[in-house]
Amino acid sequence: MRILVTGGAGFMGSNFIKYVLKTHPSWQVVNLDKLTYAGNLDNLKEIKKNKNYKFVKGDTVNRGDVKKAIGQGVDKIFNYSAETHVDRSILKPEAFIKTDVFGTFTLLEAARQYNVAQYIQISTDEVYGSIKEGLFNENSPFEPNSPYSASKASADLLCRAYFKTFNLPIIITHSCNFYGPNQYPEKLIPLFITNLLENKKVPVYGKGNQTREWIFTEDYCRAIDLIIQKGEPGETYNIGTGYRRKNIEVTQFILSELGFGQEMIEYVEDRPGHDLRYALNSKKLLKLGWAPFLSFEEGLCRTIKWYQENREWWQKLKSGEYLKYYKKQYLKR
Repeated sequence: MRILVTGGAGFMGSNFIKYVLKTHPSWQVVNLDKLTYAGNLDNLKEIKKNKNYKFVKGDTVNRGDVKKAIGQGVDKIFNYSAETHVDRSILKPEAFIKTDVFGTFTLLEAARQYNVAQYIQISTDEVYGSIKEGLFNENSPFEPNSPYSASKASADLLCRAYFKTFNLPIIITHSCNFYGPNQYPEKLIPLFITNLLENKKVPVYGKGNQTREWIFTEDYCRAIDLIIQKGEPGETYNIGTGYRRKNIEVTQFILSELGFGQEMIEYVEDRPGHDLRYALNSKKLLKLGWAPFLSFEEGLCRTIKWYQENREWWQKLKSGEYLKYYKKQYLKR
């Protein structure tokens, strides 16, 4: 089995690659990553010498880069490549359209050309928009409220069209919020943990009443593994745990675990178009035989411990040292 993982140097993709090489040691993994600010080869240092792992620096938008990564062919494509941070999408939406939409188009065309046996589109619950009560199921309409979620919804619709028109064996996944080791410290959980470890305050949007559903990265990888074994082409699968917490509740848990009080919270103006609540109906996935191993609190404790024990990893990112290293090592290649 030879697979292509795009965006494999990022948080989600790198955790999936490490999971695959551990769980399926005979598989060959090709990692295609552009190495933007969130792409960090330090995420993969423990497997970089694995004989079944190959890194290719390139952009999913570039057909030549995709062709180089595929080489003589791959059996499966996992499209993790994406711009994902909502705040950045508000400031600079163009990058999201290029990577999330046109990058997906390029990969779909390559999947057709090379007769890929399975294409997995990694997407988000944010495509559904916000829901005051109840749950989103796989047939819920798309109502994205940010350039990021709109770009992901557009990519999902392209995938649907390629399945219907070209019978491309595509499965789409909509996951709740990931968290765990190696997450770039711009997202809520790693930002708040690392800020507190630096004795800095944590910025909470509005009153922190936004509700999110959370999944630990290892549980997420197990879900994807099951979907590629038992999922049906043309189907969409929600990946949710039922672990829903308000942002202020997550904040207070992190504060408590690190020994801080409410004085470390800085309430800031809410961002434009901020979704209030995400909640997924994941019965379709549960019927395949999946269930999360870790509770939210246990996973969050593991995550806090990882950031405590890996200060060098995140301090380089927050200080800008890694960006300097990246420019020196990779922009000239």
